[in-house]
Amino acid sequence: MRGHDGTGRPDGAPPWAGLGAELGERATLLQFSSAFCAPCRATRRVLGEVAALVPGVAHVEVDAEARLDLVRRLGIEKTPTVLVLDAAGRIVRRATGQPRKADVIAALGEAV
Repeated sequence: MRGHDGTGRPDGAPPWAGLGAELGERATLLQFSSAFCAPCRATRRVLGEVAALVPGVAHVEVDAEARLDLVRRLGIEKTPTVLVLDAAGRIVRRATGQPRKADVIAALGEAV
């Protein structure tokens, strides 16, 4: 049953709550990866570069196998999956597969 605020959690916490990482001041690139995923390594590089270029943007990588609770809660079906969170932690964009740097920058435009 979904929470009354649309987060899917009855306590009103965001679906990615309990991540244990600091979110970016302006936006966060939340990447779900798995150990033997070659596109995940390339995605890590691209997202890291973008986060370094854009002030206030953080890149947080989550091991999907270690965090099945988040994977299920967020409906992650394959890796890599990237969620773009705005400053308030709302999911503004979701993408699967290896992203291009230009596409990541464009998606951030929606979040900041």
